[in-house]
Amino acid sequence: EEMEASRVEEVSNEYRNANKKAIRLSAAFVPLIRMAILCGFTATLLIGGKMTLDGEMAVGAYSVLVFMTQRLLWPLTRLGETFDLYQRAMASSNRILDLIETPVSLIDGDFDPKRKDVVQSSIKFEDCTFSYPGREVIFSGLNLEITPGSTVGVVGATGAGKTTLLRMMLRFCDPISGKVEWCGKGLEEWKLESLRSSIALVEQNVTLFPATIKENILYGKPNASDAEVEEAAKVAEISGFIDTLPEGWSTLIGEGGKRLSGGQRQRLAIARAIIKDAPLLILDEATSAVDNETEAALQRSIQKISNDRTTLIVAHRLSTIRNADEIIVLDNGKIVEKGTHDILLNHDGVYAKLWSVQTGSMT
Repeated sequence: EEMEASRVEEVSNEYRNANKKAIRLSAAFVPLIRMAILCGFTATLLIGGKMTLDGEMAVGAYSVLVFMTQRLLWPLTRLGETFDLYQRAMASSNRILDLIETPVSLIDGDFDPKRKDVVQSSIKFEDCTFSYPGREVIFSGLNLEITPGSTVGVVGATGAGKTTLLRMMLRFCDPISGKVEWCGKGLEEWKLESLRSSIALVEQNVTLFPATIKENILYGKPNASDAEVEEAAKVAEISGFIDTLPEGWSTLIGEGGKRLSGGQRQRLAIARAIIKDAPLLILDEATSAVDNETEAALQRSIQKISNDRTTLIVAHRLSTIRNADEIIVLDNGKIVEKGTHDILLNHDGVYAKLWSVQTGSMT
């Protein structure tokens, strides 16, 4: 609680400081504009009136002058309001630019392998140790090899290290010691662009954009043809739904895909992953928030796209990974079991107990 309070206070102070200057300028500028308008209008009335009485200015000219001054009052007042909006916009843009310009702590490598080499290469976690700052060690001497073209499921209780495993694979964090190796090179030697382009990620909380269905799929491959988009949607089993929409592929889905159901959002994300055609597909709890019928459809889609690539599936629902070539069971950052679904059930260990709980077959 104290940590969160401190973090919120820090962010609030940054926001306040960023707005201080804009508020001060706005507070000073608007009154100055109005004072200038008042002085100008008063001067027009007094000086123009005196000149008219003295015969130095025609009455008609004086009337036009007063009329023009009045016409300028509203635009000048609006100028002050516009300046206020400008200052606030500048404060907001500065905060955004500060975020964009934040230096990346990860060092970019220069290894840029060809796709065919990546597809044929195994992924190795070699003696990896990792912990988040100020927290207990999550992995200590983790060793794991994922063979190319295989489908590997990862299961474990909350806090077992599943998410951290994926973060290291995506290189959102690096191990303190040891290394993650792919294509014969440590991930720290890879170009980040090459690494990220070699991985397609489908998360539980799908990121969708306020654009059309077609545009959201194209985020996986911007230069894809219409035929490729349609094929990806077909494999993801969402093309039938799209065809029923009045606007079809041009249907706007709203911010975060709020106009779609949870299953439809997941299928759209899978279609985006399919069209990317990356050597490694990572599914992070992709079916945890959908009903059984939708899960079955998603499993069919996953099975179709897993044939020509390495697939890493993190799941709480064991039914999602029962057909995996290998299942890894994590407990407190350690691999406690490893094998196929049938082998682990016969082992009668952690996996078998989880399966019994989820299928209701415990006695």
